[in-house]
Amino acid sequence: MSSTPLLVALSLLVLLACGRAAFADDAGSGRFGVNRLNLAWLDRAGQERVLGEIAASGARYVRLSLSRPVDKSVDALEIANRLGLRILLEIQLSNKSYYADGVRRRSGYGRIWDINRLSDLDLDLYRNGLGEALGRIDALGIALDAVEPGNEINLAGYNGDLAVYQKAGRTTPRRLDELADRAAFEKGLDKYVDALKITRDLLKASDHSPGAAIVSAGLSDMGPREADRQGMERLDPGEVIGLLKARGMDDLVDAYGIHIYPARKDPAAIKPVVTKLLDFCQPANTGRPCWVTEWGIANSARACPVDDRERERAMVAMRTIFADLAQAKRLDAAFYYDWDTQQSYRLWRCGALSPAGTTAIAP
Repeated sequence: MSSTPLLVALSLLVLLACGRAAFADDAGSGRFGVNRLNLAWLDRAGQERVLGEIAASGARYVRLSLSRPVDKSVDALEIANRLGLRILLEIQLSNKSYYADGVRRRSGYGRIWDINRLSDLDLDLYRNGLGEALGRIDALGIALDAVEPGNEINLAGYNGDLAVYQKAGRTTPRRLDELADRAAFEKGLDKYVDALKITRDLLKASDHSPGAAIVSAGLSDMGPREADRQGMERLDPGEVIGLLKARGMDDLVDAYGIHIYPARKDPAAIKPVVTKLLDFCQPANTGRPCWVTEWGIANSARACPVDDRERERAMVAMRTIFADLAQAKRLDAAFYYDWDTQQSYRLWRCGALSPAGTTAIAP
């Protein structure tokens, strides 16, 4: 072996050791968990299997979704609670039960799904539907750790007030005043803040979850060039957080939700991207800390046993950044996406938790 490869190998070993030490020393000051959404689509045996794998892996925190059918979503919460998992509950605002009959969805032109406009959210239907679901959760004695109403409301994929173009490739908006329908988008933000207040009031009135943290909808980190390529509107997370803060969001939430997919594996390249993205995360005495409710590093390998070394190095870099932010009280939680459904991002590989998965969810 020549001296250069040897130095590279030694440097990576040092990075792994230092990174693990950094986030190991931070144990107890943050929640590090895993996503497993849409368990309502599985039968009871499937839910037991997946959640049993997660619990057996050593994970302590899990992000689950409240989606249709709600009864089966609640079944999954009951299993997770019985297995000792602490639950971050994502409330899917695309649930058609929260919209009046006859409301038309915005078209995705066959490239992505059609979806409701946030500005059409019926607050009474939302209050009634969520109240009923929380009543079922309460009856099972489940204490939710946190609740996250909504998902990626700054991206057309999850907010119908943002446009999807019939043909992709043209320049998409970079600022609020460039949106095709700014008024509808801002009306949707007003509705969203009202939904946060409803959520807070229902949780405060619950028997088992009055102390659950409320996290604002995890915002997409999609950049403008990718939005151009996909032909859909999006806004920077920092801009949308500012718009929501101006509407009084800080009085209603304990943390800001954000999603991070750095699309790179070089540890040195990851840090500036992630730290810039999380610039708006602040200690509670000066703003609100962040919860990274989704983050992911891809590994397209399919062979077994899986070669996860490159992804593991990137994950160590991510966890080191998270540890630094937690130490500064700017980050309270990070949930890896995904446990077992997305081929490139999944942690469950070849019938077991991958080596990178162990790094992703380590306390």
